[in-house]
Amino acid sequence: MSAPEGVPSAFSDVFSANVEYAANFSLNGLQPVAKRGLALVTCMDSRIEPLDMLGMKPGDAKILRNAGARVTDDTLRTLVLAVYLLGVDRVLVLPHTRCRMASVENDDMVHDLIEEQYGVDTRSLEFHTDNDQLGALRHDLERIRHHPLLPKDLPVTGAVYDVDTGRVAPTGL
Repeated sequence: MSAPEGVPSAFSDVFSANVEYAANFSLNGLQPVAKRGLALVTCMDSRIEPLDMLGMKPGDAKILRNAGARVTDDTLRTLVLAVYLLGVDRVLVLPHTRCRMASVENDDMVHDLIEEQYGVDTRSLEFHTDNDQLGALRHDLERIRHHPLLPKDLPVTGAVYDVDTGRVAPTGL
């Protein structure tokens, strides 16, 4: 099948694939709540298949993804909505091994790299890089646990996903 007319050629593959996907679409009627009550904060890395790795299927969890699996202000905003409106009653923060955002010492290194290689000054952005991945995870878990708009008894934990083995290792944080 071909992509709809007017689609830029750089996107024809994804729109063509969607035509096939829609022809066999099976999620009609799925409710917007997290059936298993889980909110998962993880990285945007394409090596991560969040539902499959946790034995879940569409509709079971709310998936929040960003570079480095960091708990940003936007992540907290989304968690508040997920808890009160979308059936979330527990949160797992799940960074991963060999993450580019955890392989540099600080944001300045990323800003410098992008400017050197591409001539783009990104210093207006905060990337939340941190090469102390467990320290960053501990900080992010505490941000959730102590957020004034989230329930005090909300179960929150962290783990690290190994992109080479597929294993999820709880951190005990």
